[in-house]
Amino acid sequence: MPTKSCPLQAVIFDFDGTLADSFDAITCSVNHVRSQYGLPPLPVEEVRRHVGRGAFHLLSQTVPGIPPQTALECYRQHHEQVMYTLTRLMPGAAEAVAQLAQVGVKLAVCSNKPVSFTRRLLDHFLPIGSIAVVLGPEDVPRAKPAPDMLVEALRRLQVAPAHAVYVGDMDVDIETARQAGVRIIAVATGAQSAAYLAAAHPDGMIASLTELPDYLRLRFCTDRESVS
Repeated sequence: MPTKSCPLQAVIFDFDGTLADSFDAITCSVNHVRSQYGLPPLPVEEVRRHVGRGAFHLLSQTVPGIPPQTALECYRQHHEQVMYTLTRLMPGAAEAVAQLAQVGVKLAVCSNKPVSFTRRLLDHFLPIGSIAVVLGPEDVPRAKPAPDMLVEALRRLQVAPAHAVYVGDMDVDIETARQAGVRIIAVATGAQSAAYLAAAHPDGMIASLTELPDYLRLRFCTDRESVS
């Protein structure tokens, strides 16, 4: 449990590139939209560069010239068919969530992904209720990198910024956390390299979520049994 020796009370995660490898699913749906307009498919490496800043940004960059709402409706309809089979949890994600929940750390997800997809994927891959708060751009006035999502998550969790960390895989996550007054741990499993993320000066960095429980225990807890 969070204690004076381990003041960490909440961990908030990004989704795409952090908790889940959803790049194949996203690429498949982007290429479906492109095919409707006679455009050739894009490789996953190209699509993943545009993930993390919201669906409209993704589609404006990968299906240019198409009305954003039209592209989004086509994308959503297709994504329903592939998101479960082409998305998988990142290594260590399920274990990290389970270990943190077991010791009483409150958990949330704040992602620019359409929130209905995020909620259903979390329910599919993780025990129901293990994530207390799940927010997307539909839930707040401004999407990331504005701090609105993190501020709202902390309000719902009833946790002060000083007692929380945000875990994300992009510079947009680092900026979001800074604006919310929350410490940020960057994880190099998304579209941006470890070197690129390090240049943005997060409060900490890990190579994958398999490292997260031990990292939190050593970084934030004097009682080494608190997060393990």
